[in-house]
Amino acid sequence: MRTSINSENKLTMLSQMSNDSKFQVLEYDKLEGATDIETAFGIKVMNEAGIKLRQVRIILEDSAVKLEAGALSYMKGDICIENKTGGVIGLGKKFINSKLTGEEMFKPTYEGSGEIFLEPSFGHYALIELEDEEIIVDDGLFYACEEEVEVGAAMQKSVSSMLFGHEGVYQTSLRGSGIVVLELPVPETEVFKCKLFNDSIKVDGNFVVLRTSNIKFTVEKSSSVIGSATNGEGLLNVYSGTGEVWLLPTQSVYSDIKLIGLNGMTNPGGKSNTEV
Repeated sequence: MRTSINSENKLTMLSQMSNDSKFQVLEYDKLEGATDIETAFGIKVMNEAGIKLRQVRIILEDSAVKLEAGALSYMKGDICIENKTGGVIGLGKKFINSKLTGEEMFKPTYEGSGEIFLEPSFGHYALIELEDEEIIVDDGLFYACEEEVEVGAAMQKSVSSMLFGHEGVYQTSLRGSGIVVLELPVPETEVFKCKLFNDSIKVDGNFVVLRTSNIKFTVEKSSSVIGSATNGEGLLNVYSGTGEVWLLPTQSVYSDIKLIGLNGMTNPGGKSNTEV
């Protein structure tokens, strides 16, 4: 859904989700504020390439949200800011979770009525509504959520995932009911949301960024040593059970384009198709 919300500032609303609070993902149609040649050239390239600046807007209606530390850009209205530690036990829990997941220790709570605008960026955002459930996400994806959602740490449940999964021993857990904002490395339209029903999916790489908590994550070797040697596959990340898994198959493509360019992508061997 793309809706123009402010013709003067040329802002388009990409998505919206409402519960106790209203969350919107906004996009600037184009940037026009360059005051020097170098910046103007960079903006021209970005505009022509379709690289857009985005911003999350949250509308509070006698409600409360938690933000990643440093995410706030500005706000207006009757809104107060608190760092709710939960006492000595809560403070200790936040400290441990921070050390385990790499997330910021304090996530300030904004409560009241008004509007909050988060820091604009060229990243991509996804809005998710949890209904008394838990999801496990990659560290660094959490951006904001309603107050009822608990942000914590989830330990890998198998030895193979701890040792060979390349996801760390702990990942970020989001549990409860409410809306969550995630910052993704690719557009949500390029996310493959795989629903499993007593089934499994095997992934060659670390491009799964979200799974529901009832999905089991393990690592296993390819079917045979000979097969591993001939097809180039070694260890596979396995997700099994009933629930949902989010995969980002295009994420590595962007990294490869940046590192080796389009020629390297079309000719992985580094040679022209016409060479003999």
